[in-house]
Amino acid sequence: MTMKTSKISVSRGTFNVRDRGNKDGFPVVMIHGWPESSYCWEGVTEFLDPKWRVIAPDLRGLGDSERTMDVNAYQKVELAKDIIEIVDALGIKDFFLVGHDWGGIIAQELAFLAPDRVKKFVIMNIPILTNLKGAEEVTKSMIAIRYFPYWYQYFQMQPYLPEVMIKGNEKLWVSFFFGQKGKDGIIPKEAIAEYIRCYSIENTPTTAANLYRSMLLDTPHWATLMGKRFTMPSLYIYGNEDTVIIPANITHLEDCFDSIKVEQIKASHFLQEEKPREVAELMNSFFK
Repeated sequence: MTMKTSKISVSRGTFNVRDRGNKDGFPVVMIHGWPESSYCWEGVTEFLDPKWRVIAPDLRGLGDSERTMDVNAYQKVELAKDIIEIVDALGIKDFFLVGHDWGGIIAQELAFLAPDRVKKFVIMNIPILTNLKGAEEVTKSMIAIRYFPYWYQYFQMQPYLPEVMIKGNEKLWVSFFFGQKGKDGIIPKEAIAEYIRCYSIENTPTTAANLYRSMLLDTPHWATLMGKRFTMPSLYIYGNEDTVIIPANITHLEDCFDSIKVEQIKASHFLQEEKPREVAELMNSFFK
């Protein structure tokens, strides 16, 4: 089932939004990560119960949303405010919330900004912002391998390098991160082609890198969140073959949530595209 796409202009900018179109269904807002777009939810939507209305925006700077050059706009709390304004423009009050990768961080920010509106919360393959003990476990593991899996994050934080080295090489750059499962077609080739198309839009090497460059601005804000808990029922779906988000990331989650369930599936980082049926079935069960 292909979702309908449309551009929505709000006070914060112009955003591309995928919408399942069943306006009588209870809304499920799905937030994608890097280097993807809202297209990543197409497979899951195919298997998701028809009674849920899927709304999936393209993040600022990715997909077909606007390319804002100011790095300040990519602070994750600001990107969460983008999503809230999109949801408001659609006339939606309460919703279920799903976030993967950077979308999972943005979803956490949104859940803290509007806890009464987020009725259920699903996080996939991303650290939990308030999980100090888990972060300590991750640090021990990453020190042992010199933080090598994070290389692409440090690369994109550098001035000028992403702009100079990625432009013209978008196919090589984007395809690399989907690895063998992308080459084998386990992650749909048409999905990767769509992300390459979007990454080839003018200025995307800058706007995508701004997700990482803005982390210096995010860090002081994230420190203020420590001790906060997610009060809504929550589900963490973990693709346990990930090399960046490791098992240590999902330790001590009980310190961060009033109600949390963890489900592991045999998949790597882009689990919603590797195992869309399995991910959708877990969501269907949880959303009941």
